[in-house]
Order: sequence, then structure tokens, then C-alpha cells
Amino acid sequence: MGSMQRTFALSTLAAALAFIPVAQAADQAPASPLIKQLNNGNWLDQKEAESLRDELYYQRAVHAYMTMLPLLNTIGMRDGSEKAFGAGYNVLPIWKERMDARTMVPTPNADVIYSMSYLDLKETGPLVVKAPPNVIGMFTDFFQRTLTDVGSIGPDRARGGLYLLLPPDYNGPVPGGYFAVKSRTYNVFLFFRTIMAKGDGKPDPAPAVKAAQTTRVYPLFATEKDVKPMEFPDASGKALNMMYPTDNEYWIKLKAFVDYEPVEAIDPELRGVLASIGIIKGVPFNPSEGQKAQLKKAVETAPKMILANRQLGREDKRNLYYKDRQYENTWAGGTNDWMQDSYLDVNQRANFFQFAYSSAPAMVMHTTGAGSKYPFTGRDKDGKFLEGGGIYKLRLPANPPAALFWAVTAYNITDGTMPETKQLLPSTNGYYDIPKQADGSIEIWFGPEKPADVADAAFIQTIPGRNFLVALRLYGTEDSFYDQTWKPDDVVKVK
Repeated sequence: MGSMQRTFALSTLAAALAFIPVAQAADQAPASPLIKQLNNGNWLDQKEAESLRDELYYQRAVHAYMTMLPLLNTIGMRDGSEKAFGAGYNVLPIWKERMDARTMVPTPNADVIYSMSYLDLKETGPLVVKAPPNVIGMFTDFFQRTLTDVGSIGPDRARGGLYLLLPPDYNGPVPGGYFAVKSRTYNVFLFFRTIMAKGDGKPDPAPAVKAAQTTRVYPLFATEKDVKPMEFPDASGKALNMMYPTDNEYWIKLKAFVDYEPVEAIDPELRGVLASIGIIKGVPFNPSEGQKAQLKKAVETAPKMILANRQLGREDKRNLYYKDRQYENTWAGGTNDWMQDSYLDVNQRANFFQFAYSSAPAMVMHTTGAGSKYPFTGRDKDGKFLEGGGIYKLRLPANPPAALFWAVTAYNITDGTMPETKQLLPSTNGYYDIPKQADGSIEIWFGPEKPADVADAAFIQTIPGRNFLVALRLYGTEDSFYDQTWKPDDVVKVK
């Protein structure tokens, strides 16, 4: 090749190379989308990082509040009860003259006789509970996960019987003759309701109290001479605060529970959520001042979030009992453990435990003449919120489908407590001689003052400027409720 040819070849090669970028961009790997999203692949500004960490701590605290609410709900009831009446497997407070507005507890039922106690299997070992006949009740762990129904839906089938409560770590012998259940928590909630008799135009609580006082609780392996005698303090008429905490005491009580109970009492993922805010079994809980502020913000804001969910309702309308009524089903058509077809309904569960407690299969199953149903509403026929300054009427058609009894009660929307009016029992029921209309229906009235010509037993007092709920209870629910051939009328505002 001559010099001229070499010169031409080199110039041609140089021209070709000029069109190829030095970095070989055609073969370079592109940056990931996350690099572009996250500060172009660089660490965040220090203050932004700290702010985001604080926000995550707050969000985890909100999640912890909502998922731990069933537990704190029970702890609040236990602490309020034991402060007034003492602790012990042999202490069973009974509301012998019915539960009224002086007992601050979510959705109390003034129309049965309550017996409630809090058993510690870590302290006592396995406990035997002799349940009376015809109880409507249950045992739950402290997360209010049902161990068993007691009564007509329970294994005793309303005949009464001996229930054996086993601690979560129990590996000993299980003798025969008992309805034996094992709890996931050492702490167990005993909740019995006994049915009043119909007296002279009003309920007679005496037979229900007498039945409740036949309850016996004793350690399985104790000798008779070492068993403590039962105590049945009367809880009626006493000012009792059995509500869950509304400040940072919420977290302190939660931490004490986590330390006391076995690891298996809480699922690992939820333990991880708790750990992310500093609540770890056996490790001191020492939040910084900034974290205390975030915890305080969470315990104040999370209840508002739950209330907002309840107020706005569900898009899928699963919470409505009827297509043409305002009444809601607090389980939203799921199981008593808030399982829907493919998921755990965490929002609906939080909704429930903000204003109620105690969930069991008997409350959800379609059992003729045995279970119980609780349709409730916070709205009138026109869909407007019930407000205590108005006058409202509820018509119950003839023959309510309740083999045992029916009852209607008013509650505060926020936490299910009873309105604090002069009428300490904001409730009425089928034991009263309420005048019937010509078609056999019953009219129940709500308002700040009783309208003229309305019977005392047909009136429930409300608080002006305060929203309220109306709950209908049907004990021993019958088929006409399930097939909806009997439906309560909507609450109507009367001008």
C-alpha cells in the first residue's frame, strides 16, 4: 500500500471513529428507576432522612394502635374492675341491678345481668369454671379471640358444665369430663350474661343474679381446702372507668402485657411492628422525647381515623343488613374473627373495638332460637346522623324474632358508652309493658325530653348536641330475621 493509500485509509478510519461516542452509550446499562426516584442515587439530606424516619415511626404507631386495640380494650376493663373489686380467680363482679351509664365500658347491655372477670393462668395454672345453665357467654383470650362459646351455642348446650382453661404453655395431663380449651394468652376474659325474668310490668333481675352466683372457679390441681371461696361483689350503681387509655399509658400497658405473655401470643409480623416503635419482650422501653411526641400523636389521631372509617362507611356496603334500611352489621358479613373471603378485615375489627367488645361465633352464626343479633344505626331514615337534640321514633313491627327477648339501647358514637343523662338506663326491652299499636307494633321514642303521652318504658333520653347510635338486640334470633320477612323500621325524625 502506497503512502497516499495509507493516508486515505487512516483518514477514513478516523472519520468513522468520530461517529462512535467515547463512552459507548449504545452498550451502557441504564440507571434503575429507583435511582432516579431516590435522589439520583445519593443519600438524602440529613434533616429529610430524620423527618422520614419520624414519619415511619408515627405510621407504625398508628398501625400498632389499631391492631392492639382489642387487647387494650380488655386491659382497660380488667384494670377498672380490679381497681374497684380486687383481683383473683375467685372474684366475679356481677351487675346485680343491671349495668347503667355509671359503668364506662363499650356498648354495655342494660337488659341482661353481666358477670365479668379476668383470669391469670400464669399465676394459677389450669382453671376450672363451672358455668351455670342457660348462660349466654364466652371465654376469650385478651385479644378477644374466642376460646369457646358458653351456653346454647357452646358445648354445654345451655345445660351448664365444667370448662377447663389451659395456659398456652401447658403440656400436662388433660383429664376427661371437662370442656377443655387452650388460650394463646395467660390472661383470659370470662364474660357471662344471665337472663332476667319478667316481673310486674318490668324485668326482674333476681333469678339471673341467683343463676350467676352459682358460677365457681378453681385451680385444677388445688385441693378443696385450698380453694378460695367465691366473691360476687355488686358492681351496680358504682362509677367505674373500664375504658382503654387515651394517652401514652396505652403504650405502657401494652409493653407490660408483651413482657408478661409468651412470644407466641402475638404473631411475628405484629411483633415486628411493635419492635419498630421500641416495644420488645424483655427489652426496656425507653422512647426518646421525640418518639414520645409521635406516640402521643398516634394515640390521639388513630381513634379519629377509626371514627372516620365508621362515619364514611364501606364502599362495598357489606356492613349494611338490608338493601332498604340504615342498619349496620358490625362484622360486615364476615366471621366473628373478622375474616372475609380472602383477608382479615383489619379496619372493620378496629371499628368494632373502638365502641364495642366481646365477639363470639354465637353473635355471627345463623342459629334459630339460640344465637343473638345486634343491628345498629347511627342514621335516620333519610340517612342523616342521629343527633340528641332531635325527637326520633323507632317502630318495631309485631312479633320481634327473639325467642329469649329483644332490647333497644342508645349509645355514644365515640366509644359505645351510655349517654350521661338523668335516665341511667338508656334502654328498653320486651320485659316492659310497652303499649302496642293497633297492628301489634311497638313505638320507641328518643329525645332530650319525653314527648307527651309516651310511656316511660317507651322513651330513651339523649343529649342535645351529641350524636348517638341506636342498637337493637335480638336474643334467641329466629328465622324471620335471617330471611328478612321481619325488619325493624328505620329511625324517623319527628318534626
